[in-house]
Parts: sequence; structure tokens; C-alpha cells
Amino acid sequence: MTSRRQRIAIAGAGNVGSFVARDLLTRGHEVVLIEQSAEIIEALQDELDVNWVHGDACELYILDSAVLSSCDSMVAATGDDEDNLVVSLLAKQEFAVPRVIARVNHPDNEWMFTETWGVDVAVSMPHVLTSLVEEAVSVGDLIRLLHLEQGKVSLLELTLDEGSPADGKVIKDLDVPPDCTIVAVVRDRHVITPRSETPLHAGDEVLALAAAEAENDLRRVLAGD
Repeated sequence: MTSRRQRIAIAGAGNVGSFVARDLLTRGHEVVLIEQSAEIIEALQDELDVNWVHGDACELYILDSAVLSSCDSMVAATGDDEDNLVVSLLAKQEFAVPRVIARVNHPDNEWMFTETWGVDVAVSMPHVLTSLVEEAVSVGDLIRLLHLEQGKVSLLELTLDEGSPADGKVIKDLDVPPDCTIVAVVRDRHVITPRSETPLHAGDEVLALAAAEAENDLRRVLAGD
């Protein structure tokens, strides 16, 4: 099944913005790339077949010239957190963009990247890297891989330890808490789509989506007390 073609605006054509644009183009989406530097546009315009808009994405008239009201998503990918917040707020409040994703450059600023500023998803690379390091070395505890819905829901990973209460059980026999669902099991580098009769074993990586209030109960089910 192929995804629906979307019109996606990106603010900032630096390393992050240009990479995202290139990736989205290969997936068949229409991309509008807003960049303040004429030199960057000149260097990339032959390489990236996007709709270029030259100007400051924090300016309302620049976003209007990008026809942001017709976009399905907005990606604020500049290297400045203040700019990304302003772009996100304008995209959501002035142009009603359905989905706004913002890059967090400095982890100390992540608390500001919420729905108050129009942000649907905040991506903090230092926190992502920390999660990946923890995921690689941790067994028997929940690791947050990704925050969704302004932190109200998280994608969690737990590697089952020897003696886990879930070891040897099938998924339907687990007392999975409300507002939580197991979305994948990784075993021997193979991804298993979980079903009610899927058994779990020590060493399995279990991925789940859970509301914040369900995390402790999920930890109890998969790791014990």
C-alpha cells in the first residue's frame, strides 16, 4: 500500500532540512522548501526538485507566498529554536496546517515545543540519540523512543529479561493496561506483528504505544516489580 501524496513545507534548507526534503521527494511527495540564504538555494536548486521560496519563514507574507494553507504538514527545521517556534505557531494558527513537526536544537528548550506553540511533534536529536544508546544497552526497563501527542503518548521499548513475568506467555494472557497496545515484537532481528496468540520470550524486544499514566503498569506486566 502506498501513502497518499502530500504537500509538505520545510523551513530551513540546511543539512537537516535538505535531507528531509530529499527523502520526501523519493517518496513521491510535493515539497516546498523555504530558505533565507540565496547562496544555499543556488547551491541546491539543481539537486533538489522542490518549490523554492526565498525568504524568512518567520515572516507571514513569506509563508503566504509558499501557499502554506494548502500544505498537509509543516517541518520547522532551522538551526534556531526561536525561529522554529515562530514558524510552528504561524503555520498552525494562521494557516491551519494539520501537522506541524519542529526540530529542537537545544534539549533545554524542549519544554516549549508544545501545542501552545502549534507543535504536534517535537524532535530532539540529543534525546533520540540517548534513547538509542539506552535501547542498545538496557534490558528489563522501559525506554522511551519517541514522544507523540505533546508527550501524552510515547513509543516505548523493553527487552524482556530472564525471569520476566511475560516470558513464556502469549500476548492475550498479559494484563496489558488500558491506553496501551503492543505494536511489534523484534526477535532475532525479525519484526513480528503481534497477535493474541503470539508468545513472548526472554530476549524479545517489545515495542508498545502507551499513554503516560499507563507506563508503570506496562513496566509491571513486562518486567515485574
